[in-house]
Amino acid sequence: MPDEQFHQSSSDSYGQSDVTLLFYGQEECRPGHSWGPALRDAYILHYIRSGRGVFRSQGGEHALEAGQGFLISPDTLVHYEADASDPWTYAWIGLRGHGVRALLARAGLTPAQPVYTAADRPPFERMYAGLLEARGMPGGDLLAQAAVYRLLAALVAGAPQASARQSAPPRAREAHLSKAAAVIENGYSRKLAAEDIARAVGLDRTYLSSLFKDAYGVPLQTYLLQYRMRRARELLRNPSLSVSDVARSVGYPDPFLFSKMFKRVCGVSPSGYREAPGR
Repeated sequence: MPDEQFHQSSSDSYGQSDVTLLFYGQEECRPGHSWGPALRDAYILHYIRSGRGVFRSQGGEHALEAGQGFLISPDTLVHYEADASDPWTYAWIGLRGHGVRALLARAGLTPAQPVYTAADRPPFERMYAGLLEARGMPGGDLLAQAAVYRLLAALVAGAPQASARQSAPPRAREAHLSKAAAVIENGYSRKLAAEDIARAVGLDRTYLSSLFKDAYGVPLQTYLLQYRMRRARELLRNPSLSVSDVARSVGYPDPFLFSKMFKRVCGVSPSGYREAPGR
């Protein structure tokens, strides 16, 4: 078995931030140890401390080694595997919140571009140890949150210049994406279309959709659909809610249309997802 250490964060400790630390851990993998292909419902940032392995996602296949890392984005199919002769040891943090996407985009990390090289390795080398230390200290929730922001700052500082990746002004682009994400998170339970989001942000729908495609690998309409289905999966874990209740809660007054879209995104019907073991 791999030497795996995992810690869940207290939701009430971090829930007030627009970047929420969900969990963190470290794993010393055995040769050939793998995960996936599968999906996750949070942003999970990995850093390779030693060894080598391969990460596969919609961005292609990447052979990685110590000093590099990879990002798992929500609802993105990924697979990764430790090297057979020099298996990797990595640390990870799980994040959620409407500020996460924009910060990762500043660092050049998207579903289409999920790999990074740590220009300044010490903050990443201490990722796991620093969070463990914070856990046992007075004000540990604040210290852990500060450690997460330091890591994100190191990613942004070490990223290629945004102007070399995209021609739009970086701050304006990030502001548009952040505002659109907030509109989605606050309005997904109501009748909300891509046109409504673009109108709220003050941009042409086609242009805003292209920003989403560049930043997250999917156009605006697909992003909205995936967000609703991610929330639907969370709600389906509550046995007191019917499928119709869940459908209305994520903006689908027609439960048949909801079931059709859920199966398109998740590969299984809502009732099938609810009945699946280990969902």
